[in-house]
Amino acid sequence: MYTSPLFLPHPHSPTQITSTAFPNFKIKFNLNPTSSSSSSSSSCSSSSSSSSSKICLCGRRPFLATISTALIPVHQSNASDSLSDDPMAVLNRVHPPRPDWYEEFYAAAMDASMKSYEAEIAGYKSQLFANLPGKAANILEIGIGTGPNLKYYSNAASGAMVVGVDPNRKMEKYAKAAAQASGLCPTKFKFIHAVAEALPVSDASMDAVVGTLVLCSVKDVNKTLQEIKRVLKPGGIYIFVEHVAAKDGTFLKVIQRVLDPLQQAVADGCHLTRETRDSISAAGFSSTDIKQVFLSSASLINPHAYGIAYK
Repeated sequence: MYTSPLFLPHPHSPTQITSTAFPNFKIKFNLNPTSSSSSSSSSCSSSSSSSSSKICLCGRRPFLATISTALIPVHQSNASDSLSDDPMAVLNRVHPPRPDWYEEFYAAAMDASMKSYEAEIAGYKSQLFANLPGKAANILEIGIGTGPNLKYYSNAASGAMVVGVDPNRKMEKYAKAAAQASGLCPTKFKFIHAVAEALPVSDASMDAVVGTLVLCSVKDVNKTLQEIKRVLKPGGIYIFVEHVAAKDGTFLKVIQRVLDPLQQAVADGCHLTRETRDSISAAGFSSTDIKQVFLSSASLINPHAYGIAYK
């Protein structure tokens, strides 16, 4: 097993799955305003392609069919709960253990269901990942899932050690396969079974932290943001893409408010109405650069806030 002074002891117990939608589930809404200004793709980006109307309601934590909750109880998120700082205790509290088959089902489904979304967001991600320090030694990605972002690291920070954290341990094989496909050396990628509220990583050890479609579902947004700041080196950067609540007074916001309790109950605690952009702005970073875009492949989980925060 790879060991490094960067990492504190981390938990090994089974954990809750990362939920995802069934591929054939479709919702059709014409709610998306004209997208914001387009961004250019860097060489590591796959070209964007037109996406279908197929939609997962919450990206990395999409809408889970109600039948699944009849099989496995879903732990509902409550950001006000107090959490232990011990990584194992927080993991078990935030993501109670789930059967192996359940975790595997969602890992496989997410691996197959996000292609249209990833194609549309590719240009924005390429723009963001181009800001990774060329001499970055250590990069941490929270909620790495099946590793859709790993292809962006090989060119932007080819020599870096990339550490992926996710509460679903069945994501590991998919993330490792994605790392290999992207050209990352096996010794330059490590998967850790943990949650973002208690990162088993040493203080000021990371040149960059990456999180895409993660803060919608974490137990405690503010705690997660403080953990990101803790592990970043002075001058380090936090790269993010998150869906946020629609503007007050819009029909989309009304729909989000109606569906939000159900979404939390059946989609791994995902919140449709979190003001994540405001949370990042108020987290105490030295500066932030945040933009907003509507994605046609994201339907109810719009708009998206994306950008960089600097420690």
